[in-house]
Amino acid sequence: MISEISAVAARRAELESVGQQLVFTNGCFDLLHVGHVRYLREARALGDELVVAINSDDSVRALKGDGRPINSVGERAEVLMGLESVDHVVVFEGMRATGVIEEIRPHIYAKGGDYTEDTLNAEERDALACAGSRIEILSKVEGKSTTGLLAAMGERVGESPFRLGVLGSGEGTNFESIVEAIAAGGVKAEVVIVISDVEDSGILDRARQHGIEHVYVDPGENPNRLSMSAQEEMKQRLQRANVELVVCAGFMKILRSPVLESFSGRVINVHPSLLPRHKGLRAWEQSLRAGDTMTGCTVHFVTDELDSGEIIGQEEVPVEEGDTPETLHERIKQAEHRLLPLIIGELAAGKA
Repeated sequence: MISEISAVAARRAELESVGQQLVFTNGCFDLLHVGHVRYLREARALGDELVVAINSDDSVRALKGDGRPINSVGERAEVLMGLESVDHVVVFEGMRATGVIEEIRPHIYAKGGDYTEDTLNAEERDALACAGSRIEILSKVEGKSTTGLLAAMGERVGESPFRLGVLGSGEGTNFESIVEAIAAGGVKAEVVIVISDVEDSGILDRARQHGIEHVYVDPGENPNRLSMSAQEEMKQRLQRANVELVVCAGFMKILRSPVLESFSGRVINVHPSLLPRHKGLRAWEQSLRAGDTMTGCTVHFVTDELDSGEIIGQEEVPVEEGDTPETLHERIKQAEHRLLPLIIGELAAGKA
């Protein structure tokens, strides 16, 4: 069922010699669903044969957590080869398929619609450029994802995951870290709604890609505060979704009642400093101006007073010599991606 990479590379040369093309795609594929089947069928239609490179079991575990893969590498290969659209399956050990791309040099590289060329891994993208491969981004099957399928399976066997509502204004990387932690089994929760005050925000795009309910709420004219009508709409949407915990993940507006009143003690925020030091906007720049040698991030409960609610957890980040606002902020964001899912998991388990 599993082909040698060298054999597929040789097959690529044979196809080219008769004017045909080899299509390549890669992924974990540890719980095959209809979204995968439609995506692979579309990929196969781009050329004459399709090779699917799958992560090894250790690689999936490193990417997705100890609860994955759902099926072993041999089982995944067998299921994939059972599809009429798949001609070859190869396995790679690392986190990236760069080495496989370099050896096979596919004519066409296909990826699902939850990616763009810009969001492909840079190392893999460079390998594709060197191979002369044409990149094709395929359509996404809305509402069909491994994460959503696992959540549905959990509900059917009687589990009741902790229901999260996530508020965000920007790219949504903290939201993504929560979704990944849930998918990996490290957080027993479910994001049931994402709300943003920015109509074209990345977090809404990410929520749509994951098949999660997502809503834009017009914040009103004040650049810092939500209008009363916006807060009321947010409250109603969170209540209708039966949200148990509201997570502010890069949400840049100040919350007041009725949201805080309706979800008293159930709203948390992640802030890029070691509170109570450096409250407010661009805290990493405040840290550099103050000459701090140590900064970090904080998850705290949200109250009427800005960045002053009870601290739940913190992670320290050293300020390194030569740090710029950009380099320091990036390391703080990585700490946020670790801390926020950890705290949510503890709250879901009733530990925090």
